[in-house]
Amino acid sequence: MNVFSNTIILTKDVKKSKMFYENIIGLKVENDYNTIVFFENHFVIHNGNDLLNTVFKKKPLLNRKKGHNNMEIYLETDNLDESYKKIKESGVKIIHGIEKQKWGQNVFRFYDPDNHIVEIGEAFRLEYLKK
Repeated sequence: MNVFSNTIILTKDVKKSKMFYENIIGLKVENDYNTIVFFENHFVIHNGNDLLNTVFKKKPLLNRKKGHNNMEIYLETDNLDESYKKIKESGVKIIHGIEKQKWGQNVFRFYDPDNHIVEIGEAFRLEYLKK
């Protein structure tokens, strides 16, 4: 039986991405192995070139673009306004400010250092919809 373990995103600069997710986003680091960092809740960043070399057994393009607007990293918060203020003050590229989505949740979106889309939404877990 297969069991989900982690979501891994590829990054050009592990130290920069670790600082971003730990200090700006506020995720807790569980394990740091220099080229791969495990955060709480099964989120992992990995040196992209290192992982691609392991997977494909050849040296990848060093400047290969990461983040192609084809995936989103989703987080929830109990204080959306405070999270938005912290992200805005950090100077990251914001896609849009706080907006109500068609399903009724307020969210905002921005890019991480590797241009992956990150969304932070007010606490709105699906199990609440079943009541």
